[in-house]
Amino acid sequence: MALVLILCAAIWGIGWAMGAPVRARLGMMGLLLIGVILGHLILPPDNPLRTATGGNAAGWVVLIALIGLGMGYRAALARLRSRARTTDDAQGPAQPPKAPFSDAELDRYARHIMLREVGGPGQKALKSARVLVIGAGGLGSPALLYLAAAGVGTIGVIDDDAVENSNLQRQVIHTDDRIGMPKVFSAEKAMRALNPHVTIRPYHRRLTPEIAAALFSEYDLILDGSDNFDTRYLVNRVAVRTGKPLIAAAMARWEGQIALYDSAAGTACFECVFPERPAPGLVPTCAEAGVIAPLPGVLGSMMALEAVKHLTGAGQTLAGRLLIHDALYAETRAITLHRRPDCAACGSARTDEHRGGVEAAPANT
Repeated sequence: MALVLILCAAIWGIGWAMGAPVRARLGMMGLLLIGVILGHLILPPDNPLRTATGGNAAGWVVLIALIGLGMGYRAALARLRSRARTTDDAQGPAQPPKAPFSDAELDRYARHIMLREVGGPGQKALKSARVLVIGAGGLGSPALLYLAAAGVGTIGVIDDDAVENSNLQRQVIHTDDRIGMPKVFSAEKAMRALNPHVTIRPYHRRLTPEIAAALFSEYDLILDGSDNFDTRYLVNRVAVRTGKPLIAAAMARWEGQIALYDSAAGTACFECVFPERPAPGLVPTCAEAGVIAPLPGVLGSMMALEAVKHLTGAGQTLAGRLLIHDALYAETRAITLHRRPDCAACGSARTDEHRGGVEAAPANT
């Protein structure tokens, strides 16, 4: 057997020295091995040639089979590489895979990523999320700033008002030099200055029934910080109809409230809780009753916090609960909410008409 292996090595070496192709050298070695196998099959068992070459053809058959498998694998691998090169040539120069976050973003969101409840997957969910904020006033100001700071990928804001001097006592997203500027553009400027890695979509117009459904369909979550009952009930009706979760807050004087309404997930909607509009003058506006400056910051920041929790799946949200905050006496309590089967917005009595309702406290102005 050693003699045959020496002959194979000699064929390979001589062929290499003479510059013979690899295929030719392998062919000559194959012919030699086939000759050995034929000799074992034809010659008598006690023939000296059979004895010198192992005495049995089985070993040589196994050896040839192994060599054939190796050559077949090598040929298949070469074909795959050839096809890959052909595809790459057709598509142009190879592009490196795009990382989900730049180095600057990783550094910016490091405190989020360190949190077990958020981590990398949660931050990625925030980056891919789309959130629409109704109103860029007292509640919208902190909510928008913290959504941008948290890295929510796309933030829409709709409001038809302009910045006024009286807003600046509590609407911290705006500045004195932007008095007279539409609030959505003032908010856009502040958010871009805070985080250039997010996309801002300002809508300088009033939210109306004609545009609400199409607008809501472009977003994953709605935050309502509007300042009138008609808009609040419109937002709820459209959120129910489009299956969008809604975070709504309201406040006056020293008190505020916030809840997450998600009828698509089986929780109560806003109109389940406040089915009827209050009598005129019963619930004064902030302009009529006043509001302490930091209160919108508290409630608006909670709106952003609930949004981050909802989008990342962290903790327990306010879905199915109404949180009431009394800033004057530093008291906070939560009330469990129940869905009403006869709710005109999400229950069996649901209609497509916009009906009024009642709010425990007015939105900020």
